[in-house]
Amino acid sequence: MPVQLTNRQQHILWATVRHYIATAEPVGSKALLEEFNLGVSSATIRNVMGVLEKAGLLYQPHTSAGRVPSDSGYRIYVNNLTAPSEAITLQVEQALQTRLKWEDWSLEALLHGAAQILSTLSGCITLITMPQNGGTVLRHLQLVQIEAGKVMLIVVTEGYETHSTLLDIPPAPDGSKRDAELIDRELQIVSNFLNSHLRGKSTLELANLDWTQLDREFHHYGEYLKTSLSELNHRKVASERTQIMVRGVSEVLRQPEFSQLQQVQTIIQLLEEEQEQLWRLIFEETDGLEEPGKPKITIRIGAENPLEPIRGCTLISSTYRRGSVPVGSIGVLGPTRLDYENAIAVVTAASEYLSEAIS
Repeated sequence: MPVQLTNRQQHILWATVRHYIATAEPVGSKALLEEFNLGVSSATIRNVMGVLEKAGLLYQPHTSAGRVPSDSGYRIYVNNLTAPSEAITLQVEQALQTRLKWEDWSLEALLHGAAQILSTLSGCITLITMPQNGGTVLRHLQLVQIEAGKVMLIVVTEGYETHSTLLDIPPAPDGSKRDAELIDRELQIVSNFLNSHLRGKSTLELANLDWTQLDREFHHYGEYLKTSLSELNHRKVASERTQIMVRGVSEVLRQPEFSQLQQVQTIIQLLEEEQEQLWRLIFEETDGLEEPGKPKITIRIGAENPLEPIRGCTLISSTYRRGSVPVGSIGVLGPTRLDYENAIAVVTAASEYLSEAIS
C-alpha cells in the first residue's frame, strides 16, 4: 500500500535525504533546523521524523544516532520529491560535444571517452555496453499446445536456428475453463499476430511490439508472451558475451559506504567476471521514469537490485538507440546515498547523445 505523506512530512523527508546525501552522517532535527528553512520547531521535526521512521522511510543505525533514509525513503524521494538537474544535463551535453569528436573517432573510442567523462561528472561507476549488431532476425514464431495447461513457444530465426521455451497457458480473463480445441484456435490466432508483426524484424525490436493491437479477447496472452520473447532474446544475446565498458571504480571507492574490503571485492568480481548477469540487468527493458521525448530511465535502489553484490547500491540505467531500436545501454552505479538529481541527468543526457551519435 503506497505511503501517503502530508506536505510537511514530504518536506522533512526531502530535507533529510538531501542532508544525508551531502554529509553521509545520520541526520538529527537540529541539523535540519539549522540547514533548511522548514518553518517549524525542532520538536515538530523530531515528531515528523518519528512518523517517517514508523512508516519505514527512515531508520536509526543505532539508538543514539540520528536518522538515515531507507530504500523506501529514497524511492519516494526519487519518484515524488526531486527532478533531474538541468544544470548538470547542460554540463554533460557540453562535455560530450566538446571533448568527443564522434565524426572522427571509432565507435569503441567514443564509448570509452563517454564512460570516462560520465564517471568523473557523476562520481559513480559508469557502465556502457557495446552496441548490438541489430539482433537476430525472426523468420517464424509458433505457439503449440503440447499437454493440458502447457504450451511451447517455438522461434525460428533467419539462419534457421530454432529456440523454444515451455510455458504455462495463461488463464482466461473471466476464469472460465476452455477445452483443448478452443485453446488450439486461440494459439493459432496469436501465432498469426506474432508472425504478421515480427517476421523479418530483429529480436531487438521485440520491445516495440504494440500488444494493444491484439484483439481484446486475447489480451491475456500479451504480457505472458512479451516476457517469454524477451527471455529468449536475452538467452541469445547473453551467449554472445557482450562487453561492458567500466569506468570510475576509483571514484566510488572513496565513498564511506565502500570502506569494507569484502564488499568492494564482491562488486569488482561482478564487474570483471560476471558481466553476463550485469548486462542483462542494465539492458533489460523495464518500467522506469519517462518523459515525452526523453529516454526511459530505470532506477533500482538497494534491495530492488536482483544481484546480491549491488543490493547496497543504486543502479540508474537507460538504453541508447539506433532509430527506435535499443542497441546498447548506459548506467551509473553508486551507493544508495548518491546525488539522484545529478545521476539521473547524467544518464539521460548521455543516452540522448549516444543515440544521436550512432544513428
